[in-house]
Amino acid sequence: MERFIKQLEKQHSGKKVLVLFLLTNIVYAYMLLVTIPAMMAFSNGLQLLDMMPAGYDLEVVNTLFHSLGDIGRQTYLTKQLPVDMIYPLLFAISYAAVLAYFLTKLPKLNHNYLYLCLLPIIVCIADYIENIGIISMLNAFPTVTETSVHITSLFSVIKSSTTTIYFLVLIVVLIILGLRRLKSRSKN
Repeated sequence: MERFIKQLEKQHSGKKVLVLFLLTNIVYAYMLLVTIPAMMAFSNGLQLLDMMPAGYDLEVVNTLFHSLGDIGRQTYLTKQLPVDMIYPLLFAISYAAVLAYFLTKLPKLNHNYLYLCLLPIIVCIADYIENIGIISMLNAFPTVTETSVHITSLFSVIKSSTTTIYFLVLIVVLIILGLRRLKSRSKN
């Protein structure tokens, strides 16, 4: 853990952080503009499991999987989920670096705040468990179990909740930096 924090402290290069951020968001944009709309064409307007931040139950999963049909379920497995297996790692690395970059810009930083950079790692782990659960349920369909749905849904909620917390933390840090910059400009 200490090694992780020391590595984050060394990430002072805004260029590296920006490149990681752009790469991550290119992959995210590809999912939003290409793979998710392709999936939505099969789902009759139903949200994909990855896109349900409050979770879901067995009835929702069965309704979605029936709506997708054989081709839609196969497309989910071969088009959406492979990209979604790349994105969580990129998210973890780049968004931890983004937060670390801005945290290290705060004067007199309490180094314990750098532990907040673990939030994207938690998102990543939850996203991978969610994806594995979705793959398992797609492969098991039509005999999806309530237990597999409950576990996968739990990790969907953990992923979305932790993502929300991360962005709230980032916004607070950016507001603090902005206020400090305004304060220092007004003194000059």
